[in-house]
Amino acid sequence: MLQQRTIKTLTRAVGVGLHSGQRVELTLRPAQPDTGIVFRRVDLPEPVDIPVNALAIVDTRMASTIGVGGAKVHTVEHLMSACAGLGIDNLYIDITAEEVPILDGSSASFVFLLQSAGVEKQNAPKKFIRITKPVEIRQGEGANLKWARLDPYHGFKLRFEIDFAHPAVDSTGQCVEFDMGAGNYTRDIARARTFGFTKDVEMMRANGLALGGGLDNAIVMDDYKVLNSDGLRYDDEFVKHKILDAIGDLYVVGKPLLAAYSAFRSGHGLNNLLLRELLAHEDCWEIATFDSERQAPAGFAMPAHAW
Repeated sequence: MLQQRTIKTLTRAVGVGLHSGQRVELTLRPAQPDTGIVFRRVDLPEPVDIPVNALAIVDTRMASTIGVGGAKVHTVEHLMSACAGLGIDNLYIDITAEEVPILDGSSASFVFLLQSAGVEKQNAPKKFIRITKPVEIRQGEGANLKWARLDPYHGFKLRFEIDFAHPAVDSTGQCVEFDMGAGNYTRDIARARTFGFTKDVEMMRANGLALGGGLDNAIVMDDYKVLNSDGLRYDDEFVKHKILDAIGDLYVVGKPLLAAYSAFRSGHGLNNLLLRELLAHEDCWEIATFDSERQAPAGFAMPAHAW
């Protein structure tokens, strides 16, 4: 059968939160089959477990935030994207503050952490959510239109189009498609960094956001150009980061999707609304497992080191 995965040993990282600027420690620990991915706020008087699921998302302004009761963890999408890219089903994430560290602004550091801990197959079938009918969310009209959609597909592929009227973005690809079966997540997607504009930074910091952001963990642009001395990691790094985010946002549903995702100007909020719309229509999806790796879509049966 196609098996669930966790990590072999625990691993740690230290960094700062992109928005909070707070120092934070992460400890990633193996978890039993069918645990899912669970964040644990170990800095609170009584540690609080926050299991990741689509309905646990409590805020989507600038990042995806999960919460239970008064306990929250902000900016989970890059770490969730790395877990999806490596096929990690079960994991405990101990965290000492309310925001996941931004590290280099991509998911590459999280991929390295997970790979350094080793990926272990578990004696339980990997469970997927297979899309059986299209699901779509649309907002706005005309120049304000944005949408996201899931269609049936034997595998997992994403197509994302952005629309930024900015010279630095216009000169790169505004649309990209990535298929988890044909591509290589670690090589093709994981290194794409978050990005922002100098004109927005002052406003964001006045609102207590982007306090930990800088040229070492984001692509920063003025009105005309990229300010990072090392330039871009991919020719189309901007839209690839949107793919990276979407992979993480969609993985909060709790299981890998068998679907074709397509989106235009979507973001954390619309991605979560899409998942909620999906879960509300039980005739649009089913749980799937595979008795042999040969039956599974390309990309999911590969050994973890091949990503």
